[in-house]
Amino acid sequence: MKKAFKILFLSISVLLVVVSCKKKGTVEMGPTTNYVAEHYTKKEVDIVMRDGVKLHTTIYSPKDTSKKYPILMQRTPYSSQPYGEGNFRPKIGPNEILMKEGNIIVYQDVRGRWLSEGHYENMRAYIPNKTSNDQVDESSDTYDTIDWLVNNVENNNGNVGVWGISYPGFYATYATIDAHPALKAASPQACIGDFFFDDFHHNGAYLLSYFRATSLFGTPRPNGDQPIDTAWYTLPELPTQDQYQFFLDAGPLKNLDHFFEYDTADTPTMRPEGVTDDYFWNELKDHPNYDAMWQSKGLIQHLKDVKSSVATMIVGGWFDAEDLSGPLETYKNIEKYNEGNYNTMVFGPWDHGGWARTVDRNVVGNYYFGDSISLFFQKNIETKFFNHFLKGDGSPNSGLPEAYVFDTGRKEWKQYDTWPPANASKQTMYLSEDQELTSEPKSTTGIQFISDIKKPVPYSEDIKTVFTPRKYMTDDQRFAARRSDVLVFETEPLTEDLTLAGDILANLKVATTGTAADWIVKVIDVHPADTETNEEMQDHLKMSNYHLMVRSEVMRGRFRNSFSDPEPFVPNQKTEVDIKLQDVFHTFKKGHRLQVQVQSTWFPLIDLNPQTYVDNIFNADESDFKTQTHTVFTDSNIEFTVLK
Repeated sequence: MKKAFKILFLSISVLLVVVSCKKKGTVEMGPTTNYVAEHYTKKEVDIVMRDGVKLHTTIYSPKDTSKKYPILMQRTPYSSQPYGEGNFRPKIGPNEILMKEGNIIVYQDVRGRWLSEGHYENMRAYIPNKTSNDQVDESSDTYDTIDWLVNNVENNNGNVGVWGISYPGFYATYATIDAHPALKAASPQACIGDFFFDDFHHNGAYLLSYFRATSLFGTPRPNGDQPIDTAWYTLPELPTQDQYQFFLDAGPLKNLDHFFEYDTADTPTMRPEGVTDDYFWNELKDHPNYDAMWQSKGLIQHLKDVKSSVATMIVGGWFDAEDLSGPLETYKNIEKYNEGNYNTMVFGPWDHGGWARTVDRNVVGNYYFGDSISLFFQKNIETKFFNHFLKGDGSPNSGLPEAYVFDTGRKEWKQYDTWPPANASKQTMYLSEDQELTSEPKSTTGIQFISDIKKPVPYSEDIKTVFTPRKYMTDDQRFAARRSDVLVFETEPLTEDLTLAGDILANLKVATTGTAADWIVKVIDVHPADTETNEEMQDHLKMSNYHLMVRSEVMRGRFRNSFSDPEPFVPNQKTEVDIKLQDVFHTFKKGHRLQVQVQSTWFPLIDLNPQTYVDNIFNADESDFKTQTHTVFTDSNIEFTVLK
């Protein structure tokens, strides 16, 4: 069981677990109490779905039975542990306030995971217009679960809310489609929307930095896919802390297959060439393009029919390295297609799930944003949302704005009736010669750099092996700005504040001596020399001239015209490559500089592009990888959304 918890803590859903830091030496510990055990009763049930499959469900009910309570539910692939009715979580619910106020809190292992029956499908596809009980998906499983809960759990008031962070956030979104009438509120948080644009891919580029997370989703359960209460998967252990050097030495992606050849009692050692025991790794390899498989698993395109009876509050972090596209696109698509729905967004200065932590100082990586920001969200936004729709009158007048957003430059909350704000407009800036970022185009010329596949641009200065990357989203980019294969364009020190509030579109004009290339654009806030250093800063850095990465994104060049139908570049031919960067809300203060960096490698955040076109990079040979010379033309521009 210890092994199971160790791996669970490393998983994407680690956000709901409280980790305590122990000081060295012997410390006398007094008696500890568990608030949940003192105030809640726990019951474990197996709820039968419409096709007969049983899903393991844990129900925490307040011991005070003098009143009725709403049900708050999370469905998860990461286990509803601890198992056993005498074993209690240290904390339950979205936050401690909702736990102490009293709510019926429910956790469920989704189909095919842990103690639930059935077969697990990674990002299970939605089935519209179901015609039989054999047609099941996460929407029908959620509906059947809610139906059982409201009819069988004592002292519930008939109102249900769902929440979840990361993959559980995906299930929270799923609940709003074909929703049960009792579902009144849903808060998808850092919710995956589509695995071709979240987590494992960004605009078609494979995120090699998520390599170790693959087995979490692709390892078959043992014993004929039977329920199991301990972790059946293990994370690949790299033989070094220097992941940059490890992946560089490993070479082509196909050389990593052996990490996913498990040779367990349930998997034969004789397998076809190139096929592993990990079905998710096989999916990644066999489906390099945005084909029918990926399209069917995406949830964003099914948000046209979110039930109007469900209030939604989408939560995300401006510096979430894992799921930033998902929550933004979830909010925007519900808003676009469901006029009249109660649909709001909350974005703060957090990394993945940072809003669920109970910390005083809110920091992402090296960068400090302020005190009690997460606690403010939990008390004044999240609790208020659920209480209004589950305990209050549920009217559209919740007291919360359409957009509750944190300006990461001014370091303060703002409220707007629309997102982007109504007074935002587009402003174009040009990538000009002499490292200038200008408001008007100058002469058109080409700026060249050599993209050496033996020395790709690192995404971080840190020498370490990570489970999934987080810190780099606010990392100091000086190390990159000083490389010859990173082009830099920046303004003079600003004479007045400049606030970006919305999406960013990079319109690049490029060429390459090869037939394939990646293009990375980063938007950076260059701080003045006299900026004071905060206490969390790494020892080798100072805030003086800190290059704060505000937003960044990659486009795998083969997908510049279509994610489904890739195409090579014509060598030395000027070509348009557009890159959509996700929304920001950041004020570049007077005296700061706005900088844009352009590069073609970002290693090992993304895998290494061979820079010669191959049908499938997962099958590329060593000989396919070639150093090339790239050109960025100075009629390239960046379109910002600027708040006036």
